[in-house]
Amino acid sequence: MTRIVQIVPFIGPGSGVAGVAWNLEQQFRALGASVERYTFDDARRGRPRPWPRSKLMRRLARGWRVVWFSTFGTARARRFLAERPDAVSICHNDVMAGDVYVNHGVILGSMRARGNPAWLMVRNPFHIFVHLRDRARYRGRTHRAVVVLSQQDVAELRDAYGRVRPRTVEIPNGVDLGRFRPPTHEERVEARSALGLGTDERVAVFIGHEFHRKGLRYAIEGLRYAPSVLLLIVGGSDDIIAEANASAQGLGVGDRVLFVGPRHDLAPFLAASDMFVLPSAYEANALVVLEALASGLPVVTTRVGYAPEIVVDGDNGYLVDRDPLAVGERLEELAGLEDDELAGFRRRARASVEGHSWRATAERYLALADELLAERTAASRPGAPGGTEAKAAP
Repeated sequence: MTRIVQIVPFIGPGSGVAGVAWNLEQQFRALGASVERYTFDDARRGRPRPWPRSKLMRRLARGWRVVWFSTFGTARARRFLAERPDAVSICHNDVMAGDVYVNHGVILGSMRARGNPAWLMVRNPFHIFVHLRDRARYRGRTHRAVVVLSQQDVAELRDAYGRVRPRTVEIPNGVDLGRFRPPTHEERVEARSALGLGTDERVAVFIGHEFHRKGLRYAIEGLRYAPSVLLLIVGGSDDIIAEANASAQGLGVGDRVLFVGPRHDLAPFLAASDMFVLPSAYEANALVVLEALASGLPVVTTRVGYAPEIVVDGDNGYLVDRDPLAVGERLEELAGLEDDELAGFRRRARASVEGHSWRATAERYLALADELLAERTAASRPGAPGGTEAKAAP
């Protein structure tokens, strides 16, 4: 039985790194592997601290958590792993330990995509810490393999850190094909009714908390070129929602923008929509793009992360520049389709991710784990380079 330890700051159903690790954990167990987790709370040994209320203090607390888990958490994680010599460890963030490191993003790449990276790095010293930490990670011998989530990741890593010493293996994220699926007619009507929508509107949905990086303003401005489209926005916080709403009102499209705030269950909002839009500046592999496609929505997105490998122009969506006109024209093109033509897009969207189940993704991780175990066993044999006999030789 393969034994897996996942190292991740937090784990649980949903999006982001925590959701990736949680989905892998479920599938590893379903495939017969033994799975343990090592989280920030485990490193803290069950001593939680109250989360600060002010925005500034929350920001400082997040930075402190990254630094602590990367340093003290690393030392404790290494002791934890030393007690499990037969396990293959998969690290998802922060900790400088583990056989496999999953690259969920390159901090310098994200800063460059937003423009003025030097200022963005200096403005937040924690970004500098992460960049230097990961430079040591990728150029050193901390990990035996690095999992990248898209082909673009390899170029991003080399551009940011130069030589990457561990071997890289592309394993894209998966999607829950049971939870995210094209809705029935009844489910679609119910989802729209809950939002106060009728059956005739053409609805584009945007999902994301970081409005600036995810490019919400391009979607809102794009409505000027998509007069038939209503934009449904899921995510955000009070201050950035207020800012985005003011922008929509100023552009004269406020009556076609609906903010619902952060939501845990995304399926109803995807069920209520006709298309998905994400003009993001940077992604490693946006889970929500796969979830939208699985829900049968054509996707209008930028050429970042895994999108160029899964979205085919005119087939299951469109790849666009980060430009309001380009975004708006494609949204209006989809909105103007006859019902049967849009249904064709929906079928092709779903078909494009049928091979991306979390089960298939977990199988690829376990295959990599088996390779690493075989290499470890071979290296430990007497006479092998680095083996016990070689170490004893004068």
